[in-house]
Amino acid sequence: MNRQEKLSIITQEKLIAIIRSNQQSNVSIIIEALVDSGIKALEVTSNTAGFSEEIIKARQKYPTVLIGAGTITNVGLAQKAVEAGAQFIVTPNTNREVVACAHENELPVLMGALTPTEICNANEAGADAVKLFPGGIENMGIPYYKSIKGPLSNIDLYAVGGIGLHNIKEWFEAGIQGVGVGGSLTTLNENNTVEDIRKTAKKMLEIIEEFKRK
Repeated sequence: MNRQEKLSIITQEKLIAIIRSNQQSNVSIIIEALVDSGIKALEVTSNTAGFSEEIIKARQKYPTVLIGAGTITNVGLAQKAVEAGAQFIVTPNTNREVVACAHENELPVLMGALTPTEICNANEAGADAVKLFPGGIENMGIPYYKSIKGPLSNIDLYAVGGIGLHNIKEWFEAGIQGVGVGGSLTTLNENNTVEDIRKTAKKMLEIIEEFKRK
């Protein structure tokens, strides 16, 4: 697939599951639960234990699922992601070198930004979409997005941070193009089991499908 084909999948799915774990043994378990629940796009963050290895394994096991690399803050990490076979790049910051590296390898980039200036800089740097991050700041979030989407309506924005079942529908009703969801979806511990991950994923996908039909 070329860059636009990968981007079209992300655009269609509207949900990227974010895997971040200190325990490498949990990563494949989390990915399996997400994929079995219908998730078609997910990212493994660079600060996940064994992130390159887990991307390689996921690409081999799930050829029909888009596997990306997240928390790519510099070109060195971007190159590692490319070597691992990542199919898209997600950053928390704006870095033109990351965009250049990704595009050379036909990978779309969702680039992190928050302020109007940062969002415009990310767009001008060539980002395929802008990751509105962090989206869960108290007293900002959806009200902030509503304030900036008017003048920046030409830029596709994906909200990341603080998104869960309690507000995902509200984000889409506000007009967001897509969301990235981590902790509330992909955490695996004694308080959030594999079955919890499956249930949350399915409920989120149901909400998104309902929104798509509108």
